[in-house]
Amino acid sequence: MSSSQGGYTVLARKYRPHFFADLIGQEAMVRTLANAFNMGRLAHAFLLTGVRGVGKTTTARLIARALNCSAGPQGAETETFEPCDGCADCKAISLGNHPDVLEMDAASRTGVDDIRELIDGVRYGPVQGKYKVYVIDEVHMLSVNAFNALLKTLEEPPPHVKFIFATTEVRKIPVTVISRCQRFDLRRVSADALIEQFEKILKMESVAADSTALSLIARAADGSVRDGLSILDQAIGYAGDEPVGTELVRNMIGLADRARVFDLFEQVMQGEVGDAFSTLRSQYGAGADPLVVLEDLLRVVHWLTNLKLETNTEAVEELPEVEFERGKAVAAKLSVSDLTKAWQILLKGHGEVQYSSAPLEATEMVLVRLAHAADLPNPAELVTRIEGAGDTHGGQKLRATVDPAEGDMADTDRRVLTETVTSESGVVKQCPDSFDGVVKLFSDRGEMRLYACLQDRVRLVSFSVGHIVIQVGEDALPKLAMLVGRHLREWTGRKWVVELADIGGGKTLMEQKLDKEERDKREATKDPRVQALLDNFPESEVTAVRDISEKNGSIGEEAQ
Repeated sequence: MSSSQGGYTVLARKYRPHFFADLIGQEAMVRTLANAFNMGRLAHAFLLTGVRGVGKTTTARLIARALNCSAGPQGAETETFEPCDGCADCKAISLGNHPDVLEMDAASRTGVDDIRELIDGVRYGPVQGKYKVYVIDEVHMLSVNAFNALLKTLEEPPPHVKFIFATTEVRKIPVTVISRCQRFDLRRVSADALIEQFEKILKMESVAADSTALSLIARAADGSVRDGLSILDQAIGYAGDEPVGTELVRNMIGLADRARVFDLFEQVMQGEVGDAFSTLRSQYGAGADPLVVLEDLLRVVHWLTNLKLETNTEAVEELPEVEFERGKAVAAKLSVSDLTKAWQILLKGHGEVQYSSAPLEATEMVLVRLAHAADLPNPAELVTRIEGAGDTHGGQKLRATVDPAEGDMADTDRRVLTETVTSESGVVKQCPDSFDGVVKLFSDRGEMRLYACLQDRVRLVSFSVGHIVIQVGEDALPKLAMLVGRHLREWTGRKWVVELADIGGGKTLMEQKLDKEERDKREATKDPRVQALLDNFPESEVTAVRDISEKNGSIGEEAQ
């Protein structure tokens, strides 16, 4: 326990870093700043970004102290990277009462008048230190006019002035301001680094704690040192004279038991809704927040997906061996498709529960939706069912044909044949066996931009079911091959490879259609009846030929 003016100082303030070496998880930034100080290449403005509690304000004060430290190893005339923390300047900056270091909270002083007041003081030299340092926290809260007022001074400040900006929302800062600053993105601190820091602090505080409990606190901190120390402080107070234990931390911050989260996930994926409800209510009764339970389920799905795809090995290996082995068994029963569908349902459900007035009931309904997800068709399968492309009853495969639309380039007696593919869910999907059928499928599915591009901009080189080689024009849609392959895979239930070639393509479908129309008109003019019409009406011509009645064996022409 420490006292500050007779009161307790929280851990986040008590153990705030006094030197750059004390900053955890920001090695890249520290190295860059060290080299800048040692080489005398200091920027006139620094922009520190990152999530809450990773050390932005602390770093700003350390930079201010390093700039003004009067007792460093290099003497008072030059900057020193590591401030001494003992001279009058360092102490004054740490206490927040140095006359040349001005801290401003942009969240409460957002207007242009506040910035003009700051700019008016820039012209005057430092009173006590070597530099006048302006630290503006949450700088993204400044108004547009305030940023505009700051631009000129920020671009060409006096040599005795340094600006340090800190923000959690760098995207809200005008690019004209960002381009005038040296930017440092402070990273989230890893769980291992947080746990190591917790252990050091607990040792100095003479407090015992379980390693699993510290892991839970690090997980809840989500990369924020300040959040982690605040939770640790609360846990120490909650434990009293007892060690900080796992169950104590779990109950205090409303976390679900990870083992029981695995139980819940398995029950839901096996369709055991009743057991899943019992597990959820048991965790809720033990203090777990339903929203946190969903977040844990999302982490489980993400972890299982990495395990299934053998990616992100660090995330996969961070679990204890017992949970790792259990996760392998669960992953073996599920496909990547199952996991991605579970992710989508849980992610959508998380947003619903977050704003629900009945979070427990809303979470239960999300679990019901997830339990029955295996019976839900994806959008492509649903469209196929609606269009009557296949009958799934009894597992019978149907052979479907698609009639060409009026004016199609194919001959009038031509039909686009398709083979059928049965997906894992039992839905029969159509698979075109010609390039004409592929193009028509895009029209039938309403992808008119791609349909038009395939008609007008694509020259076929070769075609086989599942493999298309095309030559595209310069004005074709970007990523055309990828889009065509993706849609065909979704609609037909099989893999399609679409390759691009530089040469070898024939005419486009539109060119073939126009050629056919010209041939039809030439053939029509050879008919005696048409010739008689043209002779009787010298200014007339055949503009189009349409097959209107094969039964009567007649040919109809439009002439003008």
